[in-house]
Amino acid sequence: MVNRLANKVAAITGAAGGIGLETTILFVRENASVLMLDISEPALEKALSKVYELCPEAKTSKQFIKTMKCDVSKEADIKNCIESLDLAGGIDIMFNNAGIMHSEDDDAISTSEKIWDLTQAINVKGVWFGCKHAVLSMRRHKKTKGSIINTASMVALVGAATPQLAYTASKGAVLALTRELAMVHARENIRFNSLCPGPLNTPMLQDWLGDDVQKRYRREVHFPMGRFGEAIEQANAVVFLASDESSFVNAADFVVDGGMTKAYVTAEGPATAAPKNNVV
Repeated sequence: MVNRLANKVAAITGAAGGIGLETTILFVRENASVLMLDISEPALEKALSKVYELCPEAKTSKQFIKTMKCDVSKEADIKNCIESLDLAGGIDIMFNNAGIMHSEDDDAISTSEKIWDLTQAINVKGVWFGCKHAVLSMRRHKKTKGSIINTASMVALVGAATPQLAYTASKGAVLALTRELAMVHARENIRFNSLCPGPLNTPMLQDWLGDDVQKRYRREVHFPMGRFGEAIEQANAVVFLASDESSFVNAADFVVDGGMTKAYVTAEGPATAAPKNNVV
């Protein structure tokens, strides 16, 4: 399917990799113009090359793909990036995706205040800043509809014995923030929804678990489909939430976790086949 996002302008934070990059690729394929935001300029440059490699038609289309360095914990950065889209008619879609889960994030005793504050600054304050300046842009340009998607996590919905206190608390805050803004701005037809991914098949997770532990983890822990999720599966959900197809979806905790948060007993049998990401 194409043209679901035609003539729309989107900004994506954390766009240099993972869910953000996969979403960028799908947005471009759906004919949106995209501003890719990330804190790493080299990573953005590499990501942009990958987008053009996979979407060569974008080079000659009317849509644009731009990159800007952005530290989402700094309001001035977010403000500057979103206002840069004024010449393009303002923003229609904001995907507040940037976030961290720090290696020193632990339990109530071991997590330092420094790690707590850093995590909240990026994962919560950064989302707030993105929402704030997206709404201001939509108002400036008298948009009749808009979609703002905030990346939360399934850990905001269920408890886990693996301690990651600052991260879990931050993602719970994203859910509450998103629901509140969805109510406040509903009559402006600006929709707010949270994406709640399950564990993703990432190099970081693979390194952390190791091959043997991964096999046991998928078999014994609550993975109904027998595998981790892929970034493109999250990106497909974001495309739906960004498009007019989801025009009556508002304040949703949009869970994409293969059923993990609903599992009591894990199904047996071989794992299901996973789709291929655009970026390996």
